Amino acid sequence: MASPVIFTELDACVEAVIRRVGTRLVIGTPLGIGKPNPLLNAFFRRASADPAIRLKIMTALSLEKPTWHSDLERRFLQPFVERVFGDYPELDYMRALHARTLPSNIEISEFYFKSGSLLHNDFAQQHYTSTNYTHVARDMLAAGVNVVLQMVAREERPEGVRYSLSSNPDVTLDIMPGLREAERHGRKVAAVGLVNNHLPFLYGDAMVEPGFFDMLVENAQYAHRLFAVPNMAIDPVEHMIGLYASTLIRDGGTLQVGIGNLGDAFVYSTQLRHSDNARYREILQRLAIRQKFGEEVAALGGTAAYKTGLYAGSEMFSDGLLHLYHAGILKRRVYDHATLQRLLNEGRLSESIGPETLATLLAEGVISRILSAADAAFLRRFGILQPDVRYDSGFLILPDGTRLVPDLGDRETLRRLGAEALGVRLAGGVLLHGAFFLGSGWFYRQLRAMPEAERRLFAMTAVSRVNELFSDVKLEQRQHRHARFINICMKMTLLGAAASDAVEDGQVVSGVGGQYNFVAMAHALKEGRSILLLKSTRSEHGRLISNMMWEYGQCTIPRHLRDVVVTEYGIADVRGKQDWEVIAALLNISDSRFQETLLVEAKRAGKIPGDYRIPDLFRENTPQKLHAGLKPFRQAGLFPEFPFGSDFTPEELRLGKALLDLKRRTSHWSGRLSTLTQTLFAPVTDPRYAPYLQRLGLDQPANLRERFTARLVVGALRQPLFPE
Repeated sequence: MASPVIFTELDACVEAVIRRVGTRLVIGTPLGIGKPNPLLNAFFRRASADPAIRLKIMTALSLEKPTWHSDLERRFLQPFVERVFGDYPELDYMRALHARTLPSNIEISEFYFKSGSLLHNDFAQQHYTSTNYTHVARDMLAAGVNVVLQMVAREERPEGVRYSLSSNPDVTLDIMPGLREAERHGRKVAAVGLVNNHLPFLYGDAMVEPGFFDMLVENAQYAHRLFAVPNMAIDPVEHMIGLYASTLIRDGGTLQVGIGNLGDAFVYSTQLRHSDNARYREILQRLAIRQKFGEEVAALGGTAAYKTGLYAGSEMFSDGLLHLYHAGILKRRVYDHATLQRLLNEGRLSESIGPETLATLLAEGVISRILSAADAAFLRRFGILQPDVRYDSGFLILPDGTRLVPDLGDRETLRRLGAEALGVRLAGGVLLHGAFFLGSGWFYRQLRAMPEAERRLFAMTAVSRVNELFSDVKLEQRQHRHARFINICMKMTLLGAAASDAVEDGQVVSGVGGQYNFVAMAHALKEGRSILLLKSTRSEHGRLISNMMWEYGQCTIPRHLRDVVVTEYGIADVRGKQDWEVIAALLNISDSRFQETLLVEAKRAGKIPGDYRIPDLFRENTPQKLHAGLKPFRQAGLFPEFPFGSDFTPEELRLGKALLDLKRRTSHWSGRLSTLTQTLFAPVTDPRYAPYLQRLGLDQPANLRERFTARLVVGALRQPLFPE
């Protein structure tokens, strides 16, 4: 590979790209934190200033700092944003998109939105691309991508400078072969990296040589802080969903789970299962989980602590998986050799190495009785032979220089190998294959602080490898034992179809992402299961509605791929079931305030017997009973709001709850009137409220408006929040 051109200035790099590919720029750039924001902004500025340039940016998950829409929101959010996000540069194209001021020569097309951020933005909605994560590279190439931009980490290594795609090898590794093929057929292309060593240097397929890029920008002034996702509060409903999901994971299995409250709730309960198993089992017993769903738990998962542990095959590597690693749960290593992996799965090999390791490999035909150069290379690769054992002209050269005929049928040879040449533990195993990562500041600091050997346990690779089974089917089936793919959805029909990306009129909330990939993998893997997590209800315009519905106008996962559904009221295993059985199982985990209405609709459609009645055991699915069941455990310190810490201060946490409750109460006229009455009598001089007013800069109000706002805040703080 040729050496890349190194730039220290963004604009010089932009001009070089335009000279190389022309004025029609179709830029593909990663989702999340892998975007080189300063470089993207430089291209945006250049195109904005020159209408002759046609710029199209294809990407996903364009991250933005929290914004405010009122003076009170600003007072609360601005100090937090400055503290947590620091110098993270905003994307100019997102500012223009929100302001509806995108120049006519610039087009933005995303395949996954930050959840809810672009609802009712006509341009964004019209230019959204609905595609599976694994098809993004294909679709970008078909759209004529000629520039790939990526933020990268840099490392000086004994073999020379290397770069890491770090957080986002996902699409980049998949698109580059096609991009280079297009280049050979005449497309003018450029692959450009922007170095930012705030990115942890990750290995696996993410580590690339300099020649991977045509150009690199290396200047410390562009090394901004990474976008950190704050931990949000986990409420009792989310904790119950996490608790149910934690019972569905098989020891010795495989896990995929994403970011967010429900993922964090699952991680918390999974840690509890492992670290305090007696208490965990007591909770399951006292909440009647065994009584209601013991059959599903026994068939799909378990409740014991983890002995073998889990391996993660998860497109997203985030805080939750790192917490499971620290808890000693993510500890099952997998190896990139199908027979070796099978022997480990069967217990015929262990990760500890001895002469019996060679005997087993010989019996299985993995190596020959008289070792060849290829055999020796294989044994060194997996640490079975020590790295300084060499092969030369039919001999093994031991560390002391002895030349040994490598005949495994010779007892003396085996003795010498066992005493002088064998390793101690298998090498090259990994705990996780991930395609991209995104997380909190804690998560990034943890990765950066790890020694190289530990970081290599987390192998970053192409999304096609993580989300599909096509690269090496036999190997991936053996690595992905008892796979559990945990994702969330927004709506579920009683026939088992899920809506996860869009609302009924087609407005896109987020995107398909990898959800369909994981559901398809769950059905393709003999031991795999897809688990969709769903809150049973939601509040919409002050009205409570059911997320379990008879029918819905959008579908992300079709009914023929239905599998396992978890709500705060339990588990429904609906794979391979008859339609009436699916309806019955989903009614059992629906909110009881909607069960009868849903049942009537199913009967009207002739999809369930006319005399069917929901069992009494499942007719008390109410928030009151849920809260009452969890209350003694929460009072004992279990199922906390922030099990993994928070970037908010204690004052901010209480203020945040109070202000959210204020927003909810003032969303309708009756609430506004009662709030106004309470505001007039709010005791603003009460010293208990002084720290909160000080945090908002309202402790010494300068005018009538600020005095009213201070009273509004105190009135909100006096409200009872989140009653059990």
